[in-house]
Amino acid sequence: MITLPELQVLSRHEAKQKSPVELAFIGDAVYELLVREHISLTHDAPAAALHKMAISYVRAEAQHSALEKIAGRLTEDEAEMARRGRNANKVTSSRNADPADYRAATGLETLFGYLYLTGDTERIRELFSLIISE
Repeated sequence: MITLPELQVLSRHEAKQKSPVELAFIGDAVYELLVREHISLTHDAPAAALHKMAISYVRAEAQHSALEKIAGRLTEDEAEMARRGRNANKVTSSRNADPADYRAATGLETLFGYLYLTGDTERIRELFSLIISE
């Protein structure tokens, strides 16, 4: 199993000082790495097929569903971070996603970025396991 790389861990206070967009920027990469790890460990397929599977997990609609799936399991602090991400004023938007899906996806990415920067990789794994469980 791949472990997340070591990083300079921020305190929760320091991480909360980051903008939701900054947290989502990191969280997007963390979430995609987890998706790719999961797919590569559970499927034997050509790279193009693996990529297509990954897209099915990381598109805005799927991330919106993922956030809904874990919403009842989030701590108050985690729910606050997801809300901050969902409500963030962003410069960019997606041409291929419904605005509500895109905002919710940003909320999920903000949460994962926050947890990553605070070094809570165990919680990231726990939440991701809930997301991918059928």
